Parts: sequence; structure tokens; C-alpha cells
Amino acid sequence: MIVINFSHPLTEAQRAQIAQLAGQPVERVIECMPHFDHDAAFAEQACALVDGVGLSAAEWQTLPILLVPPSYSLIAAVVLAELHGRMGRFPPVVRMRPVDNGLAPTLYEVAEIIPLQAVRDAARRRRL
Repeated sequence: MIVINFSHPLTEAQRAQIAQLAGQPVERVIECMPHFDHDAAFAEQACALVDGVGLSAAEWQTLPILLVPPSYSLIAAVVLAELHGRMGRFPPVVRMRPVDNGLAPTLYEVAEIIPLQAVRDAARRRRL
């Protein structure tokens, strides 16, 4: 499985948590930290960010991809729309949560993997 990380760098412990929750090994992590200009269109910047991952059209549609979304919700929303267009589905996403350690910096652990496509499919069934 390929993890595309649009958030803070992942530790080895977080990679191990992802592999355990996903039930498959993490073969590769692609780190792409977003730095968006608030004075420019987000859709164009999201396209450039996703282009920077370096996957082909066929790879987007066929590889097992897990996403660590950007932490800024508006960027995450636009990136997910861009990815859905390229993949033809929503990727599963990793939800991180802070660990109460009483120290700085804040540590994070992997809370869950959310299968966005399954969430979307369930919502479609509820609208009928």
C-alpha cells in the first residue's frame, strides 16, 4: 500500500499503526506538504499539489492508496475533490489524534482509517 501524506511527517510508530489498521504493509510513503497561498485559487493549487505526488493516471486508478489528508479543512476538501476526479473514487483516509503526554511538542497517533468511499456509498443508500 502507498501512503500519500499531505500532513506532518509520519514517524515509524505511526507507519506501523497504519499497517496494522490497514492489514497490509506500507510499501511506500510519499510526503507532500501543502503550502497554499491564501490569495490564489485553491483548486489550482490542489491540482499542482496532487501533480507533485508523481503518480500516473493508471497508478491513481489501480494502486492501493491511503491518504493522510491536509490538516486545514478547506485544503483537504479541495484535495479530496481532485483525488476523486483522478481515482474515480474516494481514497481511505487516516485520522490522527493527539496523545495526552503533558509535554511539548504534541504527539499524535493513528486513531482510525476511514473508508471514505464506503461512507459515501452508505450515504447514497440513505437518500433513497
